[in-house]
Amino acid sequence: MNARKPNKILSVKDQIADQIRSDIISGDLAPNTKLNEKEMADRFGVSRGPIRDVILQLSKEGLLISKNNCGASVNSILEPKVQRLMIKLRRDIEVYAIEQLKDKLTDAEFSELDTLLSELQTALDKEDYTQVTKSDIAFHKYLINKAGGDELVNLWYPYVMRMRLNYKRITSSTECVAEHKLILDALRDSDLSKASKAIKSNIK
Repeated sequence: MNARKPNKILSVKDQIADQIRSDIISGDLAPNTKLNEKEMADRFGVSRGPIRDVILQLSKEGLLISKNNCGASVNSILEPKVQRLMIKLRRDIEVYAIEQLKDKLTDAEFSELDTLLSELQTALDKEDYTQVTKSDIAFHKYLINKAGGDELVNLWYPYVMRMRLNYKRITSSTECVAEHKLILDALRDSDLSKASKAIKSNIK
């Protein structure tokens, strides 16, 4: 059994951001919902300062939109043309990342990716679709990070999160995990063409 690295201890601000992110992904906070700083501060038992930091962070991710004198709200659903553009941009970034990873991943890193796929399978088995989304993103983020570090992640991440507001695609447990396994197997085989094709097929 492969030991995983201990979970990083999140700051209060990061915990709040993660919860709001989950609320948006799950649909508990629908597109265009206005957020009230005082209500959020009361909910999490903090001052407005951390809440403003969270709003800024999630705005950078594309999940929220903040306007002067209007406060913050959950971002709107993308128009189909813009959604297609974001899909193309995300695919381009991930194909680029795959190209950088040829023969670069270690056995330990492949083991980490296998564990992430197991977590995705577990979330699907539990029908916890918020966690499914998080596990899905975590798998891709791991690859992006290994390919280009924080710089590439910061370029890629807003596209992923913004697309999630439009995410209506439903796949079975078998299909979802199989799509990711194709990516991983192709990387193990150093087959860039197959890995790129698998990435493009997964991002829809």
